[in-house]
Amino acid sequence: MPTVKDILRTKQKSFNHIESDALVIDAINLMNSVNLSYVVVMDADEYKGIFSERDYTRNVILKGRASNSTMVKDAMTTDLPIVTLGDTVEYCMNLMNAHKARYLLAYEGRQFAGVVTIHDLLRQVIDNKQEIFDNSAARTLIDNDESGRIY
Repeated sequence: MPTVKDILRTKQKSFNHIESDALVIDAINLMNSVNLSYVVVMDADEYKGIFSERDYTRNVILKGRASNSTMVKDAMTTDLPIVTLGDTVEYCMNLMNAHKARYLLAYEGRQFAGVVTIHDLLRQVIDNKQEIFDNSAARTLIDNDESGRIY
């Protein structure tokens, strides 16, 4: 079964890091230039948080702040769920669902290893659908649904 380590190994090394005292407009420009929906907030190689399009909407626009005067540290998310390199894709999906998160922080011991996104997990499911879920467990879920609908 694929793990977080497998996911991070297949991801391209991106340059989507920004410092916490950078302006939000700089984070938005960086997200645009690397074509990602988030940037990792790092200060001196230490993980501080994630700044995403959702953070921009909720913590800048809806609060009447300006992108060119708000610092990333004032709008970023810091409380995302954490996974280890040995955790499975299925575990990650359950964790994301339980926390209603789109990102998970991957750590190897105390060292920040990267970010697992909902898109990473979906790619794994599509590529490895037979390995990700036990078919009998999926069949049980479908059979137990009284409506007969598949979600």
